[in-house]
Amino acid sequence: MAKDFLFDILKKELEGAKLGPTGEEIGKVIFVGDGVVQIEGLPHAMFSEMVEIGDAAVPAMILNLEEYVVGAVVLGEDTKIKEGDLVKRTESVLSVPVGESLLGRVVNPLGSPIDGKGSLGAKKETLPIERPAPSVMDRQGVNTPLATGIKVIDATIPIGRGQRELIIGDRQIGKTALIQDTILNQLNEPAERRPICIYVAIGQKASKVAQFVQELEERGAMEYTIVVSANASDPASLWYIAPYAGCSMGEYFRDKGKDVLIIYDDLSKHAWAWRQIALLLRRPPGREAYPGDVFYLHSRLLERASRLSDKKGGGSLTALPIIETQLGDVSAYIPTNVISITDGQIYLESDLFSKGQRPAVNIGLSVSRVGSAAQTKATKKVASQLKLDLAQFQELAAFAQFAQDLDKATKAKIDRGQHLMEVLKQGQFEPMPMEEQVAVLFAAIEGYLDAVPLEKVRAFEKKLVQYLKDHNAKVLKTIRESRDLSDDTKADLKKAVETFTSSYK
Repeated sequence: MAKDFLFDILKKELEGAKLGPTGEEIGKVIFVGDGVVQIEGLPHAMFSEMVEIGDAAVPAMILNLEEYVVGAVVLGEDTKIKEGDLVKRTESVLSVPVGESLLGRVVNPLGSPIDGKGSLGAKKETLPIERPAPSVMDRQGVNTPLATGIKVIDATIPIGRGQRELIIGDRQIGKTALIQDTILNQLNEPAERRPICIYVAIGQKASKVAQFVQELEERGAMEYTIVVSANASDPASLWYIAPYAGCSMGEYFRDKGKDVLIIYDDLSKHAWAWRQIALLLRRPPGREAYPGDVFYLHSRLLERASRLSDKKGGGSLTALPIIETQLGDVSAYIPTNVISITDGQIYLESDLFSKGQRPAVNIGLSVSRVGSAAQTKATKKVASQLKLDLAQFQELAAFAQFAQDLDKATKAKIDRGQHLMEVLKQGQFEPMPMEEQVAVLFAAIEGYLDAVPLEKVRAFEKKLVQYLKDHNAKVLKTIRESRDLSDDTKADLKKAVETFTSSYK
């Protein structure tokens, strides 16, 4: 009887308990160098899993799974690691903090603040850096404009919310400046339509990133911006994870129904970092020494940009990746890869830059596959004629170089094209609201600038905008609120431009 009683007690005590040997998997470092470690003794490790190495618990991410060893990249300095150090599994993939507390902050790719403004707060939500892209059924078409404030882009190469538009060109010709103006232009958007902006700096000098942040802070744009910075002095592993970390931060807001704009500056350096890591992990090199999966590297990142269906909240993630070319060679491996993944490209040309065209956008080689679907009705009405006039000008300008005598009609079209190109020039930190762009482009395509000398076109433009603000603010307000150029509004705008032109002469 007593035996049965003891048996019942023991049975209840052991109920639900795991019997058999328990414990965590412990590995050992067998090689360390150049930010890469080889580890033995982790047979159940997962790809992209985080491990902790040695007494200092140095974080590393597993990227190679071989028969007896696993290869991992160290997320930080590898000087604290030595052969023989013990390695613990965390059984979780790399995640980064997300949420409202990141707004206005500069963080590293692991989500730790590097701006000297203290911690992000105690309560932090996290998301893994690698997440599946939304399915086709969870998306909807791109039809809402994301205004850049840059006339040549908004009128001829429009960007929609949820689009992936590549910015490509040689170094030092204004790619980052174009991005900075796009972020600043969101101040012109109503607060409820203003997207969250995320700037991912990959391999940039810390001084350049600091200057970028200072400009945004001085103009009040950091309140809706997050900067993720993997500086030039950081290890390649941080360069590699930076864009994925920034993307997860953006997806947090997108999944809450908000619009997000994310800039990757630049994916050329991202590919260099992956090439370095892959070669150190002894993966076989392919074209230009890049590993075979370098296309998948960027496609799985950019495929996460989308506009969600209304059922999923209707949020959007717009991606503007930057690619640096060498001497304008867009046929190199990485440029052609990213061109094939994105929905169009804005091509900045060094020849135009040296001729004084700012921004140096080559309209002929640039394209937006979303097109006028991502334009307001007002912009669409003035842009259609603008594209036609510019196409005719480019064709005739090439022909006119070899012709001696030109007829009057040809000369007029070339002259109109030159004036339009002058109107499309824009200085840095001068993003224009949509209604002002429409007014200026309307004046240009209607021929009101034809009699103005080329060197005075930009002065004319500034005075026209100021005149409309002072004397015809109602017209600008109507265009801004209706986002259309109705017949009545067009007549009022025409009358205002004619009045200004006669007084200007």
